This record gives sequence, structure tokens and C-alpha cells, in this order.
Amino acid sequence: MSTPAELLIPWLTGAICGLLVSVPVGPINVTIVNEGAQRGFRWAFLIGLGSVAMEVLYCAAAFTGFSELFNSREIKATMELISFLLVLFLGFKYLLAQTLPGTPKSAARIEQRLHPHTAFMTGFVRVLANPLVLLFWITLSATMIAHEWVDTTWASKGTYVAGVAAGALAWFVLLSFIASRGHGKFSAQTLLRMSKISGAILLLVACGIGYRLVALLARR
Repeated sequence: MSTPAELLIPWLTGAICGLLVSVPVGPINVTIVNEGAQRGFRWAFLIGLGSVAMEVLYCAAAFTGFSELFNSREIKATMELISFLLVLFLGFKYLLAQTLPGTPKSAARIEQRLHPHTAFMTGFVRVLANPLVLLFWITLSATMIAHEWVDTTWASKGTYVAGVAAGALAWFVLLSFIASRGHGKFSAQTLLRMSKISGAILLLVACGIGYRLVALLARR
């Protein structure tokens, strides 16, 4: 049985991942800023809460349904390389972003069919309508296990997922509060600056993963 001290690492890793995944500019952040300025903190927070709920479901599905596929040494090494390339790509994407992204056409069509009426369901459906989120969490779950930041026990996986929820929710609470108090002063440029900061952090993470890969190759 894992001790609380042993579960602290997967929880902290999950919280950091949840925060870094939520900060970059996307449809959810733009919606929260717009709705928070018009309808207040509660409405904006419920949008974020719905987003976190679906994000956590995708994350849990990735860890429980797919992480067992990545047990072999060769596949773990491959996933480390893929994670390096993915984080590097996302880092440059957010760092070099010049405009706010809109809602993808496929996601817009799903939203029109489901037609969410509440703030919670708006956030929930916007993440549900993006299947790339599940693919992202599958890759990330394999990366966490490959780097041994999360082990294969249910306790470690569950703690990581709880950390993801905590990190993402903390961000959306903060964003909702600022947007509701800003009265429309929370500009697009502010969101872009935050996106660039998260991109720079992701590039630092990519450097760490790349250093680990080089060290592993040097030892072999």
C-alpha cells in the first residue's frame, strides 16, 4: 500500500499538469472571460467546473483504459520521445500565438446538436466535443508512467487524476474571479500574454525531458 508521502509526487505532478493544460488560451478560457464580465463569478466558475469535470473523465479514461499498453521498455522509450516532441510543439505553439483561437467547426456542430442550456454543461460539452483532448491525455498518461512520476497502482493513478482536477480547478477559480471583477477590462492581449508564459514553461519542461533522453542514450 502506498504511503501519503509516496502519493505526494503523483498528486503534485497531476496538479502541475492540470494547471499547465488549463492556462493556454482556448475556447474555455475565452468563454469564461467573456461570460464572467457579463454574468459574474458564479456563471464563469460553473463553466470552468464543467470543463474540469469532462477533462478529468478523459484523464481517468486514459489512465485506466490505455496506460497498461505502455509497459514494455521499448514503448516507454518511444513515448518519452513522443512526449518530448509534443511538449516542444505545444510550447512553441503557445509562445508564438498571435490571435485567440476560435471554436473548431466540429466542436461547434456538436454544441449545436446538444445545445447546452446551463453554464456547467457549456464547459462540459466544449471539452467533450474535442476528441483530441482524450488523445492528449493518453499520450500524457504514458509519459507520466514512462518517467515513473506515476506508477501503475490504482492509488497512484487516482491521486494523479485528483491532482489534475485540483490544478485545473484552481486556475478556473482564479480566472473566473479576475474576469468577474474586471468588468470587461480583461483584454485579449492579457490572455495572449498568459498563453506565452505557459508556452515558455512548456519549453522548459521539454528541455528537461530532452536532457533525460540524452542522459539515457549516453548511459547506453
